[in-house]
Amino acid sequence: MLTSITDGILCCLTGKTTNLVLPLESSEPSDGFEFVEVKPGRVLRVRHIKPEHQHIDREKQDARKDKTNVDCEANGDASPEDSIDDDDDAGTSVHCKRKITVYRNGQLVIENLGDALHSEILQCQDGDLEPCSTVEVELADYKEMPSSPDPNPTPPVPLPSGEQKPAPPPRRRRRKPKRTVLIDSTRVISSCKGTDSDVALFFVHGVGGSLDIWSSQLNFFSRLGYEVIAPDLAGHGASTAPQIAAAYTFYALAEDLRAIFKRYARKRNILIGHSYGVSFCTFLAHEYPDLVHKVVMINGGGPTALEPSLCSIFQLPSCILHCLSPCLAWSFLKAGFARQGAKEKQLLKQGNAFNVSPFVLRAMMSGQYWPEGDEVYHAELTVPILLVHGMCDKFVPMEEDQRMAEILLFAFLKVIEEGSHMVMMECPDTVNTLLHEFFLWEPDMSRKGEADNAVSICDTINTLKIKKPMDK
Repeated sequence: MLTSITDGILCCLTGKTTNLVLPLESSEPSDGFEFVEVKPGRVLRVRHIKPEHQHIDREKQDARKDKTNVDCEANGDASPEDSIDDDDDAGTSVHCKRKITVYRNGQLVIENLGDALHSEILQCQDGDLEPCSTVEVELADYKEMPSSPDPNPTPPVPLPSGEQKPAPPPRRRRRKPKRTVLIDSTRVISSCKGTDSDVALFFVHGVGGSLDIWSSQLNFFSRLGYEVIAPDLAGHGASTAPQIAAAYTFYALAEDLRAIFKRYARKRNILIGHSYGVSFCTFLAHEYPDLVHKVVMINGGGPTALEPSLCSIFQLPSCILHCLSPCLAWSFLKAGFARQGAKEKQLLKQGNAFNVSPFVLRAMMSGQYWPEGDEVYHAELTVPILLVHGMCDKFVPMEEDQRMAEILLFAFLKVIEEGSHMVMMECPDTVNTLLHEFFLWEPDMSRKGEADNAVSICDTINTLKIKKPMDK
């Protein structure tokens, strides 16, 4: 504590901040780590574990392509690769169709017109969510307007003499939408096994974290045969820490992760994000809908545009934040973990969480500006998404993840009662099992016909009417 205060005073006098983010010695095998230069002078540490079976599968696939090429040339065929790639497209085809309408008063209306996914996934009531089932469903004034004229209309009752005819109700003014978005596509959703060579898992941490917070998940899924990729964000872990605030804006970090994704992406990629990392996963899923197969959002919050708070403690000068760093670390321990014992302190130290310089922390919090990431942006996603929420989380309220489930097209929400904000470190076995079941899940569309009959009311469209929440 005294050392921190002394360093803070020197920081105020010299005007320089101490950079605490340096390459760290790790107990993990060195061959699992790579340093990738995403931009000149901007290097990210990445943990990349590629199972051995993928090398064998690649060799078999190449040999198979060579043999197919010879056969096709003999038969006069032109494109042999198409027949090979078709074998990997096994899965369930889902029709994704919805109409998103934004009105000038801020009201958002979402009409789901495509298929509905059923939740045999996860075998738990918290995950049993279907599109539109978590919010109050209204039928967009269909009850007030008959679908067809009455063949036997009731004659009007004559008014007694001397009474005036009541004035007709005021004519309802038709609202004009401010913006309308129509989503109409087909997505193939398949089970992603560890033995599949075209599957890759990307893990993205949030503010103050590092790839080490995913150690339990990386070890678990790599043992199952999955290819796993986990980067350190700029200024975090062992990645370089530029001393300019512009290096830590949302857009700068998103471009870093775009470069990592393009470098390691396979045919079917699953993105797993935590806290602020969820926003980057959403960005990549929106930018690469054909490459992102599934998404997991862990304590990511609601589907609102990002905007930095001007009254936050992180707006204080870096030297003051440096003095307060022990208090901030203790506050993070209390808010991020359901319990604050010796085990949690050790997890915090092993995960290298909240071990960033005050300058990086301040720049990260101030750079969270992403106006495009609003409710409409999230509603446009057609990828299946698993939402994981720790019940004891003091950073992200439960209502925010519930609202996220309401907005998304295919979302499943699971609440872990004994977990908090760092639920993947507190309850690694529960989270690993939950994620694995989601990776293996494939929708069953055999119940499509009976489900359509059950929810169809006069052949109307289920419509969500959602008012825009107040700014936080």
